[in-house]
Amino acid sequence: MKFNEYPYERPDLSAIKVDFLAKVEEIKSASDLDQTKQAIRAIQSMQNLMETQMTLASVRQSLDTKDDFYNQEKAFWDQHSPIIQEWVTEYKKAVLANPFKDQLGDLLPQPFFAMAELDLKLFDAALIPLMQEENRLVSEYENLAASAVYEYKGKTLNLYGMMAEAESVDRQQRQEVNQMLFDFYQEHLAEFDSVYDKLVKVRHELATKLGFKNFIEMGYARMYRMDYNRDDVEVYRREVLKHVVPLAQEIFQRQANRLGLDELKYYDLALEYENGNAIPKDVPEVIVENGVKMYHELSPETAEFIDFMVEGSLLDLVTKPGKKTGGYCTYLPDFKAPFIFSNFNGTSADIDVLTHEAGHAFQVYQSRWVPAPECVWPTYESCEIHSMSMEFFAWPWMELFFKEQTPKYKYSHLSGGVKFLPYGVLVDHFQHEVYEHPEMTPEQRRATWRKLEKQYNPWKDYDGNEFLENGGFWFKQAHIFATPFYYIDYTLAQVCAFQFWKRAHVDQDPQAWQDYLKICQIGGTQTFLSIVKAANLASPFEEGTLGNIIDSIRQYLNNISEADLEI
Repeated sequence: MKFNEYPYERPDLSAIKVDFLAKVEEIKSASDLDQTKQAIRAIQSMQNLMETQMTLASVRQSLDTKDDFYNQEKAFWDQHSPIIQEWVTEYKKAVLANPFKDQLGDLLPQPFFAMAELDLKLFDAALIPLMQEENRLVSEYENLAASAVYEYKGKTLNLYGMMAEAESVDRQQRQEVNQMLFDFYQEHLAEFDSVYDKLVKVRHELATKLGFKNFIEMGYARMYRMDYNRDDVEVYRREVLKHVVPLAQEIFQRQANRLGLDELKYYDLALEYENGNAIPKDVPEVIVENGVKMYHELSPETAEFIDFMVEGSLLDLVTKPGKKTGGYCTYLPDFKAPFIFSNFNGTSADIDVLTHEAGHAFQVYQSRWVPAPECVWPTYESCEIHSMSMEFFAWPWMELFFKEQTPKYKYSHLSGGVKFLPYGVLVDHFQHEVYEHPEMTPEQRRATWRKLEKQYNPWKDYDGNEFLENGGFWFKQAHIFATPFYYIDYTLAQVCAFQFWKRAHVDQDPQAWQDYLKICQIGGTQTFLSIVKAANLASPFEEGTLGNIIDSIRQYLNNISEADLEI
């Protein structure tokens, strides 16, 4: 069955509620282990049914935001998911109180219980209207961002289409395109400010009514941060400032020299080479064919996986008007099927998507054996290890996509990871400031962003662009609106992925792939630091981890001559 044949039917939630809560009562009154397990299996089946239909509606709405039917279905699930959360909370209460809970490991891995404890702190039925309002506001932001349409050189482009134009070798075009890109946000400044202001206030109210000091504490609980805390993150951010920002500045200076510019302006940052960035040499259909070849040669496991994805039409990769921006991987449990969504735009990001989102999809494909829906995926920072590391394991096949420009791509890919780390911790630091001070005005928030931006991204020269000088760049960062505090995760995972890069391509460690495969199969049955240990990696929070890996990257990049990058 192909993705477009997957049947969507809005479940009868009133009937499911009766069955679901009846099974909760069975767990509460269970007199033996077998009775407990039967009730848990029944609940897991209902969870999978609802998750499958909700995800189908979400994916199809994101493929075409103008589809009235799926817009209505997405709104339905936004409205009802907090209600379902109430039933799930009762289920977790019952499991935690069950006398046989220590014997449920085959159905409920250990992280389930830690997450359940956090979930009980995060839910109160009286607050469902606030949760519904948060969902509604996130959808409002997503639809506003997706409404960006640009008429440029006779083409109708969305945000991702315009980003490709922003990599032009023509400096005037780069400036013009960037101006157009951010003009959209400037024109809708009041709307973006208003949506975010309401989100901050709704989240602060939720947090305080649940007994948290502020939304920072609640945000950490939502992210299921079970083995590190805010203090660890603050130390890590300082390490990024100490070790990574200097190397990023070196990389940007080398870029300016390469482009023959005295200094880089913001519209120059995306162009790394005077004759153009490395770009895929083929159309999307051929890119996918080469992706199939790559995954067939990488391992038997990836070969089976990519065949499943292609045969099931489980990839929607090309950008088009009305399609949501960005890229993601999701999972349809009743079909045991991952789904990859992206917006190909003719840049190297198309290949990054094919490896990054495929890393997520490969992990969830490997961990489909996990019976607990809560633990098929690990927590976010662990998820991103799989995706970012897959980008590096795919390196030996990059010639399929970039041909003679492969050295240029590899330099950009590796140095891009370095340049990303300071931005990633900037996004995290900004959100800490926002939720520490929910009373800030929109203007104060934007000023806070710009202040931190100068600290973490000192190379950004906005050349008088008023919107950006006033701290509006973050409007385009969907995570800040939709999934607060989900961003430091990318940077922690990047540090882990850099270690896999070093093991695979510098140290030539034959065990690197097997360790990666092992943590994909683990899924969410372990916590972040346990997964890091299982992969034989050093924790990003350990002193020396970041400094050591950055030294290796600096040496590798410095050994690539400019002559190798002129193709």
